[in-house]
Amino acid sequence: MRSDLAALFIIFGGSGDLAQRKLYPALFNLYRKGYLKESFAVIGTARRPWTDEHYHEIVMASLEGFEEDDETKQTFTSHFYYQSHDVTDAEHYETLKALAAKLDDKYQLNQNRIYYMAMSPRYFGTIASHLGSEALLTADGFNRLIIEKPFGRDYESAKALNQELTQTFDENQIYRIDHYLGKEMIQNIVALRFGNGLLSGVWNNQFIDNVQITLAESVGVEERAGYYETSGALRDMFQNHIMQVIGMLAMEVPVNFSAEDVQREKTRLFRSIQPYSPAEIKQNFVRAQYAETTVDGENKPGYRQETNVAPDSQTETFVAGKVMIDNERWCGVPFYVRTGKRLARKETQINIVFKKTGVNIFADDKSDRSAMAPDVLTIYVEPEQGFSLTINGKEVGQGFSLKPDQLNYQYDKQMLADSPEAYERLILEALNGDGTNFTHWHELAASWQFVDAIRQVWDADQTPLPTYAIGSMGPKEATDLLASTDAKWIFDPTQTKNKNCREVCV
Repeated sequence: MRSDLAALFIIFGGSGDLAQRKLYPALFNLYRKGYLKESFAVIGTARRPWTDEHYHEIVMASLEGFEEDDETKQTFTSHFYYQSHDVTDAEHYETLKALAAKLDDKYQLNQNRIYYMAMSPRYFGTIASHLGSEALLTADGFNRLIIEKPFGRDYESAKALNQELTQTFDENQIYRIDHYLGKEMIQNIVALRFGNGLLSGVWNNQFIDNVQITLAESVGVEERAGYYETSGALRDMFQNHIMQVIGMLAMEVPVNFSAEDVQREKTRLFRSIQPYSPAEIKQNFVRAQYAETTVDGENKPGYRQETNVAPDSQTETFVAGKVMIDNERWCGVPFYVRTGKRLARKETQINIVFKKTGVNIFADDKSDRSAMAPDVLTIYVEPEQGFSLTINGKEVGQGFSLKPDQLNYQYDKQMLADSPEAYERLILEALNGDGTNFTHWHELAASWQFVDAIRQVWDADQTPLPTYAIGSMGPKEATDLLASTDAKWIFDPTQTKNKNCREVCV
């Protein structure tokens, strides 16, 4: 990574929640660590008629959690400029162009530009078109476009948006951000897989029985109900985060750990995912909604009771499914996935379940010699970060009974404090021109085509939507997905004596 990077950041949606919660703290982290010094500037744009002074107050407020003194924060904030901007008005881009040129000279930015779209996706194409037609792209420096999700709401809209963007930007200039790919333990998947002969040798269908991916949230839709009603869990979580995790877990070994090679292998992997017929979709994918539930004597509203949600809404807040990959490495290995709101605990966890040994020679009952727990590699993504390997060991004492034991490695608080937050990491990678942990168009296209088939079946299905209790791990149908293969969800805090423990339930 190069230090003291020079660039102008133009943030469309600079007054928004994402900018204040994520982008400004991420940029400040890069500043305090020396990646940004004097040669950087930020233009925040939005419709609001703010002054630079008011904008500085907004940026300062977003830095309240940092221990640095006010003078350091104010020096950082002095690099920020505000432009009241109507993204549909060509004249406003002329004003933006003039300000950008002025700041380029003032801070010696070498005509390097990062355009960050942190606003409603319906304006992405419009902004890109005006950036091209009003000649904001520079001739000598780099021009890179960071796009937030959702990138379309189905394959056709994503394709149309991509065509709009590529009228102005080349594919290698477009950075489709998925903050999950910036998480420490998601990036650690590659290190675990390809940096350890012990694991790389058994990372295939000869040794692995199934893979389980859980992205559980304990909160409901909160203030995002308006957006969520048009999205649902399938589009909001499965199409991007979960599909990208599958890509990291299942892709073949890239020739080099570079953007081009990693994206090539992930694209090949996505194209190998087995397409389902409508009947197979109903058999292998489950959707549900959290229902009104009494928890500890308190009545908790269901999804349909949330503000801005239709009383007869068919929007799913939970998705579980089985993904099969048609290639030599993974043929026959189910990838079980689930994500949902209002579940028992906030947890993102990946479990690699290995095949059991053929015979349990230690069984007391010689008529049943198969009762042996599987070995499980668990990757804890959040809130804790680390990994564990659950293996069978002998119980202390007489006899030879087996019990699962865990070999644990958890990051301590200091390590987590030193680890860059996802947006900080990804913005730095974009500054360095490294697209390894961003989504390529061909990956996105393949994932949308898989998701569209599910969405079409669900939209045509008029049967009542299954529900689940708040504080559970989803509906019974999600458990039944695994029952046909004599498997069960490894992570289930509702089945442990202590819901906050790190016990693996096998």
